[in-house]
Amino acid sequence: MKSTDLDWKPLALVPALALAVFPFIGSGSTWLTLTVAGLAMGMIIFIIASGLTLVFGLMDVLNFGHGVFIALGAFIATSVLGSMGDYTGSQSLWVNLLAVLPAMLVAMAVAGGLGLAFERFIVRPVYGNHLKQILITMGGMIIGEELIKVIWGPLQIPLPLPEGMRGSIFLGDAAIEKYRLFAMVVGVLVFAVLLWVLTRTKVGLLIRGGVQDREMVEALGYRIRRLFIGVFVVGSALAGLGGVMWGLYQQNVVPQMGAQVNVLIFIVLIIGGLGSTTGALVGALLVGLTANYTGFLVPKAALFSNIALMMAILLWRPQGVYSLSK
Repeated sequence: MKSTDLDWKPLALVPALALAVFPFIGSGSTWLTLTVAGLAMGMIIFIIASGLTLVFGLMDVLNFGHGVFIALGAFIATSVLGSMGDYTGSQSLWVNLLAVLPAMLVAMAVAGGLGLAFERFIVRPVYGNHLKQILITMGGMIIGEELIKVIWGPLQIPLPLPEGMRGSIFLGDAAIEKYRLFAMVVGVLVFAVLLWVLTRTKVGLLIRGGVQDREMVEALGYRIRRLFIGVFVVGSALAGLGGVMWGLYQQNVVPQMGAQVNVLIFIVLIIGGLGSTTGALVGALLVGLTANYTGFLVPKAALFSNIALMMAILLWRPQGVYSLSK
């Protein structure tokens, strides 16, 4: 990771926002409920955005077709979970996980496979040209959405939570939804794995070295192109995982859901600093908290609250909370 990722000021924004809003909410239990809900929403957004952060930060590819992997992951979850009613209908969380985890793995595998084809036939011809990348990947997303409609139909499909993940845990008067806690755990695990791979493994070292000086790494005998293709596949797989999480969060899926979530993703990436995994985490948590706090305090302002947050962050740090340095 870059040295700028150790800057404490952006990390302090998340607790600072939560504490600043507390006096306006008044009730401690309501504040806790909203805060946990915001953090959970932020973690799901981070899982989705982390894949795009990897692709842009390490490959310099603006993939506006990222949404198709999100939608694909969610629709695969409807098929997998729909065929495992005995597991999703159980009141035991551990039994539910026997259905949810396979759904996640299948979604990641299929999204990763589609990502491999997407990189080969759509992205590879336009490496180095951002304008063409935007246009052709948006076209790829439209085609992907139409293929989803062919397979699953154009209508909304319910994706109910497994029985053991429904309901809330009460901390005093504060109600904390079980699924939100599960989403936070998954988000933390994804961030920890990404951070470990990028900073503590040989693969991460080679990837970062290839970004800094591709010719030198290739001269040492390593095939950077294959590593970068692997990065694209992993980024697509993470989007598929995020699609499963987001679909369960919304409890329904539509073919256009990826395009709808894309707006939030790019707000997160701009806030965090294009290419920074730590920045994406901070940006996602800020977006999640802002959406929940604003929705409670000023519902009419909820639609543009994240745009206002992005503007405020960019006025402070025009390159995002963690600037990208290559």
